[in-house]
Amino acid sequence: MALQYPEAKRLDSIDDYHGYKIPDPYKWLEDPDSEDTKAYVEAQNKLTLPFLEKCPVREMFKARMTELYDYPKYSCHFRKGTRYFHFFNTGLQNQSVMYVQNSLDDDPQVFLDPNKFSDDGTVALRGYAFTEDGEYFAYGLSTSGSDWVMIKFLKVDGATELSDTLERVKFSCMAWTHDAKGIFYNCYLKQDGKSDGTETSVNLHQKLYYHKLGFQQSEDILCAEFPDNPKWMGGAEVSDDGQYVLLSIREGCDPVNRLWYCDLKQLPDGIKGILPWVKLVDNFDAEYEYITNEGTIFTFKTNLNAPCYCLINIDFSDPDPSKWKTLVPEHEKDVLEWAGCVKTNFLVLCYLHDVKHVLQLHDLATGTHLKTFPLDVGSIVGYSGQKKDSEIFYQFTSFLTPSIIYHCDLTEDNLEPRIFREVTVKGFNPSDYQTVQIFYPSKDGTLIPMFIVHKKQIQLDKSHPAFLYGYGGFNISLTPSYSVSRLIFVRHLGGVLAIANIRGGGEYGESWHKGGMLENKQNCFDDFQRAAEILIKEGYTTSKKLTINGGSNGGLLVAACVNQRPDLFGCAVAQVGVMDMLKFHKFTIGHAWTTDFGCSECKEQFDYLIKYSPLHNIKMPAGEGVQYPAMLLMTADHDDRVVPLHSMKFIATLQHVVGRNPNQVNPLFIYVDTKAGHGAGKPTAKVIQEVSDMYAFIAQTLQLEWID
Repeated sequence: MALQYPEAKRLDSIDDYHGYKIPDPYKWLEDPDSEDTKAYVEAQNKLTLPFLEKCPVREMFKARMTELYDYPKYSCHFRKGTRYFHFFNTGLQNQSVMYVQNSLDDDPQVFLDPNKFSDDGTVALRGYAFTEDGEYFAYGLSTSGSDWVMIKFLKVDGATELSDTLERVKFSCMAWTHDAKGIFYNCYLKQDGKSDGTETSVNLHQKLYYHKLGFQQSEDILCAEFPDNPKWMGGAEVSDDGQYVLLSIREGCDPVNRLWYCDLKQLPDGIKGILPWVKLVDNFDAEYEYITNEGTIFTFKTNLNAPCYCLINIDFSDPDPSKWKTLVPEHEKDVLEWAGCVKTNFLVLCYLHDVKHVLQLHDLATGTHLKTFPLDVGSIVGYSGQKKDSEIFYQFTSFLTPSIIYHCDLTEDNLEPRIFREVTVKGFNPSDYQTVQIFYPSKDGTLIPMFIVHKKQIQLDKSHPAFLYGYGGFNISLTPSYSVSRLIFVRHLGGVLAIANIRGGGEYGESWHKGGMLENKQNCFDDFQRAAEILIKEGYTTSKKLTINGGSNGGLLVAACVNQRPDLFGCAVAQVGVMDMLKFHKFTIGHAWTTDFGCSECKEQFDYLIKYSPLHNIKMPAGEGVQYPAMLLMTADHDDRVVPLHSMKFIATLQHVVGRNPNQVNPLFIYVDTKAGHGAGKPTAKVIQEVSDMYAFIAQTLQLEWID
C-alpha cells in the first residue's frame, strides 16, 4: 500500500530552454525562507523521523558507533617557527583541538580549542595560516557548516587574541607576507539579504585583498579584481623565499588556472593597491601549481601536455614557454597527486598507482628519483614538511587501518622513516576482514577499479547485503579510507562494502576525469550500474539487498542511476545531491560546476543535461512488479554549496510521480538537518547521528538483522 506523503502544491510554472517547454511546478521550493517551504520541510521531517525512530537497528548502531568511534585521532605534527603543532581528538570531541609543543619530547599544550567556539560544536575551524616566523596565526571560523568564513587572529605566544576580524570571506586563500605585517585573503562584496549559509544568492566578483595586522577591514588594500570576469576567483600564495606573490586564477572546478605573479621587491613603498601583476600564463589551458623556487627558477606541478601530471621549471627572468624545462617527466600511468620541497634540496612526490598511494623522494636540482618509502596498500591522508625543515611526517590509512603516522629525519644517511604514532581501535580486529581490488569492464569495455571489503571466508551465495559507494566527478579520487560506520555495516549487518572508482574522478589523471564529464557524464552512471551488476554476478549480493550511496556530485550519481535502473537496487541514499541540472548554476557557487557538467543555457549542453538530470527523468518504472528502491534523501538547511532546494524539488516530484502509485511500497523519504551544511566541519555528535539514521533506514527497508 502506498504511503501518504505531504501535499505539495504544483504551480503552472514553465521555463523555455531553446524552444523546449520544461515545467517547474515546485519552483516555490527555491525560496528557503517562505512559510510554504518551511512548512513543507517540517511535514517531510515529521514523516521521516518517526520511521527512523522505530527502526530497531538505529539505537544499536548509534551505541556501537559511539563505542568504536571513541578512539584517539591525530594529525601529523608540523613545525612553524620554533614550535611544533598538531591536531588531536580524544575520540568523541565534536571538533579536534590544536596543540603546541616546543619540541617533540615536550608535553603538548592546548593552543586552540574549537569546541569552545560553540556549545554544540556547530562552529568549526575552516582554514588557518601561520606567519613565516610562527609568531602570528590567522584562522577561519565557519558556522553551521556554511562556506562563509570569518577570519580571526592570534599572537602565538600565549595564544593571545587580536582584535582584527575579516568577514564576507568565502573560498579564500590565507597567505602571509614574510614580514608578518599582513595577509592576503579573498572576500565578496556585501550582498542584499542575509549571508549565513541559508541563502541561495549567487557568488560572483570575488576579490583579493591584503589585510595589515592591527587595521580595520575597511582599510584593507584591494590587490586584484576581475570586473569583466565575475566568475574568476584568484588565490594568492607567497613563494618560499618570501619575494614573490603568485596568483592562481580559476573560473570553475577544472584543473586549469591562469598564473600571474608580482615581485614584492619591486614595490619600494610596500603594498598600496592593485599589484603590478606579470601575466605568466594568461589562459585556461592547463594547471600550474607552485612547488618551490630557487631564485627565479620556479618549479610547478602541471598537466600541460601531461594528463597524469609532471614537474617543470620556469625561469621567471626568461619565461618564454619554449624554454620551460621538464624536471620530473609524466609517468605513463601513475598520477602525480602532489609534491613538496623539503630540506632545501629534496622533493617529496606522492603518486597514485591503481588507486593506491606511492611516496617518493627526488632530487630538486635534477629531478632524479632517490628513494621510494615503504607503504602498504592505502592512502596518504596527511603530510608536513617545508623547504626549511629537515624532517617530514606523513599519515597513512586504509580500509582496515585507522592511522599510522611516520616520521623521517632527512639529516640521517639512511633516510629510513620510523613509526611516530600508530592508532588501534579497541573492539575491532582487522585480521577478521580482507580488502580485494578488482577491475571490471564497463559498458564500453573500459576497465574500472573497485575495492571490496568483507569478512574473511565469505560465502559467495548472494546472501549478503552490499553497500556500493561512488562519486565520479571533479577530478576527485576515492582512495582507501577508514570508516567506522561502514565497518559496522560489514561486522554487525553482515554486509559487503564496495567502492567503485568510476570515471569523472582523478584516479588515472585528467583523461579519466574527462571520460566522465560534460557530454561523457553518462559514462559515470554506466560505470556505477555495471559495478552493481558485477557484485550481483559474482555472488556477493542481490539487487534486493544492494544499497547505493553518494554525496554531492555522488548524490546526483545515485539519483540518476535510480532513475535509469530502479530494478537494480534495493535501497538508495543520496546525500546533498545536485538534482536540478538545468538550474544548478543559478545558486551560490553552482556556476563553478559548469566546467564539469555544462550549462543548460548552451543548446548543445542542454541536450545532454536534460537526458540525465535527476529532477527531469523521474517516471513510474515499466515492468511487472518493478518499483523504485527505498530512497532516503539527506540535506541540510545551511548547505550553501549544494543548496537544499535540489533535494526538495526532487523528493516532491518523486513522491508525486512514483509515490502515489499503489505498486510503490518502498518508502521515498527526505530528511533536512538543521544547523548543518555540506559536510565540512560537522561535529562528531552530528556525524554519529547521521550515519545511525542512514544505516537504520537501510536495515529497516532491506530487513537486515543486527548480528552481535
